Amino acid sequence: MTGVTVKDVLGSLGLGILVILVAVSIFAPQIAPYDPHDTYKPMEHPSSEHLLGTNDVGNDILSEVIYGTRVSLFIAFTVSITAIVIGTALGLIAGYSGGVLGFLIMRIVDIFLTIPRLVLIIVIAAFMPRSIWTIIVVFIIFGWVMTARIVRSEVLTLRSQYYVESARMLGGSDLYILWRHILPNVIPLVVVQFIMEASHVIIAEAGLSFLGLGDPVARSWGTTFHYAFECPNIITSDVWMWWMLPPGLCIVATVLGFTFVGYALEERLNPKLKTVVGMGV
Repeated sequence: MTGVTVKDVLGSLGLGILVILVAVSIFAPQIAPYDPHDTYKPMEHPSSEHLLGTNDVGNDILSEVIYGTRVSLFIAFTVSITAIVIGTALGLIAGYSGGVLGFLIMRIVDIFLTIPRLVLIIVIAAFMPRSIWTIIVVFIIFGWVMTARIVRSEVLTLRSQYYVESARMLGGSDLYILWRHILPNVIPLVVVQFIMEASHVIIAEAGLSFLGLGDPVARSWGTTFHYAFECPNIITSDVWMWWMLPPGLCIVATVLGFTFVGYALEERLNPKLKTVVGMGV
């Protein structure tokens, strides 16, 4: 019986962080002391009434951060799930069918991979309407590419396995083989890729919103950063400690949560990594 490893501890810690954040996002109306759009006395320091004080227009900062959890996680999960589904489907088709269709899909992937992703996202977001759905669409456009490439590479290996050949010889349809024999074997890679994509989206959304390209109405963590940075005395006073630091810590905690879970799951879900570790490589 093996003992608890560092990966197990980090994985449990990361999962705990994510569970807490998801719970906060779901129950934000019950947890937040105020509506984030309600106004009170501007620039109040932290007190018993406003634990993180108020911003320059009088919004309660703690309520903004709590509701920001809902917005930021909604964007991250929506983008990641959609991008992973698209990337997995295209990767399965490109890897299993091959031919002209597979060639075209991979050439599109290659084109997307040569484009500076972050720069183009900023340019597109700058010329589109400022909304949550704009951010989601822009991220999805570029988020499926790496998943498609990874899945296609794995499918190329799996389709030549003996059990796939046996299923084909026994009359199994392509759809049945993909669903029954190939997809279950690529799901571990997809899960890890989902975690990586969600972590990336959290940071990218915060960056876009910080630049003023996010939804000005939806109070995400990045939007809170943006409005805080516009305050003239944000750096020269202690305002940054209760206005910028909390959403920043939330972003760091979320990314660490995803990273720890991905680190713990990677070896468990990828048999090849287990083999390499077992060989002492």
